[in-house]
Amino acid sequence: MNDLFLRLLLFVAFSSAVLFASAQHQLPGWAMGPFIRPSNANPILSPDTQSVFFDPMSKQHISWEAGDVFNPAAVVKNNKIYVLYRAEDKSGTGIGKRTSRLGIAESRDGIKMKKRNKPVLYPDEDGQKEFEWPGGCEDPRIAVTKEGVYVMLYTQWNRKVARLAIATSKDLTNWTKHGPVFQKAYNGRFKDMFCKSGSIVTKIENGRQVITKLNGKYVMYWGERFMNLATSDDLVNWDPALNEKKELDLILKPRKHHFDSDMTECGPPAIITDQGILVLYNGKNKGNSERDTNYTANTYAGGQVLFDLNNPSKVIRRLDKPFFIPTEPFEKSGQYPAGTVFMEGLVYFKNKWFLYYGCADSRVGVAIYNPKQ
Repeated sequence: MNDLFLRLLLFVAFSSAVLFASAQHQLPGWAMGPFIRPSNANPILSPDTQSVFFDPMSKQHISWEAGDVFNPAAVVKNNKIYVLYRAEDKSGTGIGKRTSRLGIAESRDGIKMKKRNKPVLYPDEDGQKEFEWPGGCEDPRIAVTKEGVYVMLYTQWNRKVARLAIATSKDLTNWTKHGPVFQKAYNGRFKDMFCKSGSIVTKIENGRQVITKLNGKYVMYWGERFMNLATSDDLVNWDPALNEKKELDLILKPRKHHFDSDMTECGPPAIITDQGILVLYNGKNKGNSERDTNYTANTYAGGQVLFDLNNPSKVIRRLDKPFFIPTEPFEKSGQYPAGTVFMEGLVYFKNKWFLYYGCADSRVGVAIYNPKQ
């Protein structure tokens, strides 16, 4: 009887895995995937109590990544993948109550990571401390220009207002902070608006994923609860798109009874494909009767949406089901036990796509899509 029961459990588990894999392979032709987690590799980054640096704000040595590490950006440089990740210390209890800093790790294969013991971006005695202290620097997304300038969008969090900000670098180590991206737009109308998550439009050019222009402008998708559009001439100062009423033009909204019923938060840099502009986003399920009952309440899962190349605010296609969901134990246990695979890094490396994501706000994972397969 025990042997029969065990066989039944194994059959059910195997069948579920096959069905999930089949569902991933049934993505439409315009979408990207399936993304497969490499065997016995995740999580690729975890907290480390041994990493210590001198914090210029508190004027003491602290374990800056002892709490949790998650929500990573990624970029390719010198035939390596560099991952910049959000790290929290243990200065408080609860999400958003600690100080976040951005660490960096490098990899030759995209899986095995070598971390540096000091952060590369953090609150400092500089012109941005009013926006970044005591909450910190959070949730980066990174892209690179043809000329090799790295552009990072990140969230400044002073525990009062979250602001989408920008920093640039030529070496991924030394960063110049430029402040909130909307601070000059429309005479500062949106400077103090709660905003997060910027996804700059990129394309593959001669095997490199680089920032590109559309109709003479740089374009960025941004937003947390809703998705919006913004344009720029210099990659530093951005103008959010407005509708006929001179209000934010909300081009993608949550859908009742779908996996993204609560939020449609921008993920990694957008990609121009032969079908249009592809944006991977983080959909959050609601916790009430408007949620998708196929997925856990309040869980974050991966969505994809395709915009018109000639009209970047026009939706052409959108997945009704998530292409990437929390399945592993470390993706459903941590700071965010409802489950999170929060995507922020996507790079084209050795003819494959590497997707980097936060696991339950506590670890970093990777999944890989091989177009040839």
